[in-house]
Amino acid sequence: MTAVTLGRARPAVPRKYLPVLVTGALLAAMFVAGGVRYEGFAHGQVVLNVFIDNAFLLVVAVGMTFVILTGGIDLSVGAVVALSTMIAATLLRAGWPPLPVMALVLAVGATLGLAMGSIIHHFEIQPFIVTLAGMFLARGLCYTIGTDSVPITDPAFTALAQTRIDLVADLWISPSVLIALLVVLAAGYVLHYTRLGRTVYAVGGSEQSAVLMGLPVGRTKIAVYTISGVCSALGGLLLSFYMLSGYGLHAVGMELDAIAAVVIGGTLLTGGSGFVLGTVLGVLVLGLIQTIISFEGTLSSWWTKIFIGLLLFVFILLQRLITARRK
Repeated sequence: MTAVTLGRARPAVPRKYLPVLVTGALLAAMFVAGGVRYEGFAHGQVVLNVFIDNAFLLVVAVGMTFVILTGGIDLSVGAVVALSTMIAATLLRAGWPPLPVMALVLAVGATLGLAMGSIIHHFEIQPFIVTLAGMFLARGLCYTIGTDSVPITDPAFTALAQTRIDLVADLWISPSVLIALLVVLAAGYVLHYTRLGRTVYAVGGSEQSAVLMGLPVGRTKIAVYTISGVCSALGGLLLSFYMLSGYGLHAVGMELDAIAAVVIGGTLLTGGSGFVLGTVLGVLVLGLIQTIISFEGTLSSWWTKIFIGLLLFVFILLQRLITARRK
């Protein structure tokens, strides 16, 4: 009787948490290795700088998490980020107050996301194709506005961008970090404590089963692309704070960085499993790779892409092993 009970005992750690734990362990190992190898690496401000330098990517990756959890993909996020910086910089240069500019930028992002989600649902077109078209549209609109970099000199906007929020000792963060953390908390609440979040997981697990259960699959798919559009626009505003400029070539390849962060964070590309916390850890891993390379000093920045590619291979294989065991 005891042997049977032990044989049927559940594993100490559920499989759905395994990728997040692996990512967390990898992040801790990278930080320890960096602290041992480089002087000053273990300083708390180094960790905070990773948040400061990647706040905009974190917001974009949170929106991407919603999309990938449904089994979709959004290739337009980088272009929407660039478009947001161009709209913000151009309107601020024209004398618009910052708050209306920010509201308009978020509305544009939501509209683009809503349009792509509606096309994906109503016309049953693959998300890859629709969001690829959205990427070209948004990037083209950037160059319609202007081909040169547009500096941001609005006093209120630059004052907010350059604000330092002091913590204990000499540690500090930027307002962008607070905004990114609020987005993470809001996303975590929506995914785990609301009907929309439960439906997102259900659609990613099996869209056909979700339809048979009477869940609003269409509305949910449209909602996640709208959320991704809003997060991309907000990420563009945070990038405007970081760069103090708008440019059509901003955020080239950011859609791939966002997807990489989500996958490294443990979210399955097939949908139905993943956590916002994992996405946060994935963004930190990418940021820490860049930090280690900058501390090394002798390596080209292209090594960042090499390490990210290797990590993606590892985590995709890990996902494959986990899904195979579930079957």
